[in-house]
Amino acid sequence: MKAARFYDRGDIRIEDIPEPKVLPGTVGIQVAWCGICGTDLHEFMEGPIFIPPCGHPHPISGESAPVTMGHEFSGVVYAVGEGVDDIQIGQHVVVEPYIIADDVPTGPNDKYHLSKNMNFIGLGGRGGGLSEKIAVQRRWVHPISNDIPLDQAALIEPLSVGHHAYVRSGAKAGDIALVGGAGPIGLLLSAILKAKGLTVIITELSAKRKEKAIEAGVADYVLDPSQVDVVDEVMKITEGRGVDVAFECSSVNKVMDTLVAAMKPTGVVVIVSIWSHPATINVHSVVMKELDIRGTIAYVNDHQETIRLVEQGKINLEPFITQRIALDDLVSKGFETLIHNNESAVKIIVHP
Repeated sequence: MKAARFYDRGDIRIEDIPEPKVLPGTVGIQVAWCGICGTDLHEFMEGPIFIPPCGHPHPISGESAPVTMGHEFSGVVYAVGEGVDDIQIGQHVVVEPYIIADDVPTGPNDKYHLSKNMNFIGLGGRGGGLSEKIAVQRRWVHPISNDIPLDQAALIEPLSVGHHAYVRSGAKAGDIALVGGAGPIGLLLSAILKAKGLTVIITELSAKRKEKAIEAGVADYVLDPSQVDVVDEVMKITEGRGVDVAFECSSVNKVMDTLVAAMKPTGVVVIVSIWSHPATINVHSVVMKELDIRGTIAYVNDHQETIRLVEQGKINLEPFITQRIALDDLVSKGFETLIHNNESAVKIIVHP
């Protein structure tokens, strides 16, 4: 079968590799669509990061580069391994793409996403969604309704990132949220916030991303910091109180400064983006306003609720898909577009 294989920085090859074996306890999935994530882009430009370098196998998967890429994917079950009796051939599914030790529990209150040596399918090994087929442990496979188109279903994984950030914030219906950055995660997070009954303010420079936020209906207010004083505008919107919660989705220090300044006393700032460089923060404001600064990574038992929101029609994922490409065009029309013209793309999805 065809697969996109990461060898090293700037070196991704479309190759023919053996189909996966559907072992006991696993589910064989024919991949329908797979999204290109910002993490994939960082691996291509700066990696290996999450991907274990050649000769340095991951302690759980036992694999190192070259590995098959892709962790945002949907598909159709084509085989079930021995012992799997609650998944049927032909079912539509998405995957929570974790690589976690077998003895780590994944119950409702377990923090398995913070377990030792955690990594992701499509980065740390165990196949990937940028291939025709994959075999995945049953516990990471989530059935979805056939009413969700499979192309949109590929966005449930990044949407779950947004849901976990919302959970981490402690926000509730009626709160006012400020989202710093309208890239893919900022937009999908905003969709979650709107579905949960929050008023959403987005701050963003890019004209295309501002348009997408309005078109998708995920923002009540869109503020451009090159045109207005964001903090002043937030204070007008909130009648001088400041926002209840803010989400940093840009890894830009100026955005962090704006969020802290726009917070109400006792508000919560959630850092969603992955920072590859040190940041500064106005600690005096954090102290004087008794702010909470919280991190968030990926998801933990978030997929079920995220799927439910999409199935109930509370979130429409179609507006966020800006390009559909073939696997052979992954680098030329996928990665190169995101590197050189990322404002035009929210989510590029690939059909293996």
